[in-house]
Amino acid sequence: MSSFSKTRSSDRPIAGPIDLRIVSRWAPLPLRLIVGYGFIVHGYAKLSRGPETFAVVLHTIGAPMPFLLAWLTTLVELIGGFAVLIGAFMPIVSLPMAVVLLTGLFTIHLPYGFFSVKFVEVTASGTKFGPVGYEIILLYLASLAALVLGGAGPLSIDQWRSSRRVRS
Repeated sequence: MSSFSKTRSSDRPIAGPIDLRIVSRWAPLPLRLIVGYGFIVHGYAKLSRGPETFAVVLHTIGAPMPFLLAWLTTLVELIGGFAVLIGAFMPIVSLPMAVVLLTGLFTIHLPYGFFSVKFVEVTASGTKFGPVGYEIILLYLASLAALVLGGAGPLSIDQWRSSRRVRS
């Protein structure tokens, strides 16, 4: 138990002791929300532009069957993102999501280095940024790993399924 509190002039705790076991069980929730949302937004961007637009990118980098892979990537991002958001089947959905991330890391982002934000110049008309590195991809991979290894946490389908199995 940690005393996560500040004291007033009378040295009495303001918040009192906080049991970190209770607080830490909620740690997966912000990971699920940002990773799930991030994948959904990327998948929706591909879908709204048309997967054939992404297929051109895949063709340019020499990917086999670019049209099929464009659709598969879009679906992995949309369905996987939604599954992460609701905390459903984390060990299963994380695998194709990790494949998408690793493919992007090795085929696009690796040559640009680690940093995701690179200032090229700042002018009166605004800031210009350079190509994106692999920093964000590593954060997504680490988050998926944490969710698989530590569980999806409260307010998740995985936890609900687990509690139903225990009761049965």
